[in-house]
Amino acid sequence: MTKGFASTNDLADKTISFTELAPGRAYAYTAQGDPNTGIVVGDDGVMVIDTQATPLMAADVIARVRQVTDKPIRYVVLTHYHAVRVLGASAYRAEQIIASAPTLALIEERGRQDMDSEIGRFPRLFRGVDSVPGLTWPTLIFERSLTVRMGSLEVRISHAGRGHTQGDTIVWLPAERVLFSGDLVEYGATPYCGDAHFKDWPTTLDSLAALGAERLVPGRGDALTTPALAAEAIDQTRRFVTDLYGTVAAGVARGQGLRDIAAETMAALRPRYGSWVIFDHCMPFNLSRAFDEASGIDHPRIWTAERDVEMWRQLGQGA
Repeated sequence: MTKGFASTNDLADKTISFTELAPGRAYAYTAQGDPNTGIVVGDDGVMVIDTQATPLMAADVIARVRQVTDKPIRYVVLTHYHAVRVLGASAYRAEQIIASAPTLALIEERGRQDMDSEIGRFPRLFRGVDSVPGLTWPTLIFERSLTVRMGSLEVRISHAGRGHTQGDTIVWLPAERVLFSGDLVEYGATPYCGDAHFKDWPTTLDSLAALGAERLVPGRGDALTTPALAAEAIDQTRRFVTDLYGTVAAGVARGQGLRDIAAETMAALRPRYGSWVIFDHCMPFNLSRAFDEASGIDHPRIWTAERDVEMWRQLGQGA
């Protein structure tokens, strides 16, 4: 009998933290390895970076924001298109929902399939899924970069390059030296690579490292409040991506099949990374995508609920 997704057994509520990163300006909403949300408070309003998965779950973010400011939430930024990051957007009633052009392209191409796929994989992260009105559509699209002035506060939004997805977006507060990385960077949490571009990801991380962030909010994991921790998170993510893809690509070059490569890669990576959050859930998806890219498939294949189940049947228990 095939096991269900590893994430379906993750039912315990997590302890939520709301961490101030720059006095009165920047905050991180984190929950022990669940998807993070960033908050920026300007002179005339608030920006939310990633929304949580449902409007019901976003309501708790809004309650935390209201503990520090009564300013209106004017902007929502989508760091990428994944449902767990974007489907709570309607709760904020923002004036603008901002995304990169490649993120919009992915929503158009595969947003519905991704929504169905993720809801099936992560029941706990989609509490109140009936409150989701549908796909989240951005209202303000940028190609490479966008600067938003929130009064005296400068907020730089940029498409950092391909990595976690083709449309990854970061938010950078240059005066405060605070970086919101989305899932380009994780800390103590396994990067999900099912839609990744492995060969580009390390170079994209190099561009993030060059910013010299003093505080960093990763996609998952604790808010990082020192330059050393910020650099460590970027380095950890780079090592994981490099180790994973290098091992899989070597197997492809030898002519091995996915099942054998998966077994070898899991054995190689588990000692170093197996304790990270959602390791057993992510790895079958990660291995499948790495195998595809090493085999010459540049554009990630679309994950559907049906493809998820078939892949998990093939690799879930074996992995």
